[in-house]
Amino acid sequence: MSRYYFDIRDGDVLCPDEEGIEFASRRGAEIEAAMSLAGIAKELPEFDQPHPVGIEVRTDEGPLFQAAFLFQAAKSRH
Repeated sequence: MSRYYFDIRDGDVLCPDEEGIEFASRRGAEIEAAMSLAGIAKELPEFDQPHPVGIEVRTDEGPLFQAAFLFQAAKSRH
């Protein structure tokens, strides 16, 4: 089992995960990242400007991958 850390990036702000979660495989960490992003998205207010939100996943050995949502309004057709 490996311990995975899920650091949350909200724009330029990074909130590091100090505890992490143990998973038997990287796939478990990928699913956790996707589910966490969905939960974060439900809580976000409406944005007028592009607003990147992501989770940067790492182990004690270093970064592994990023999962992100980019909320961007479509250009007005008026």
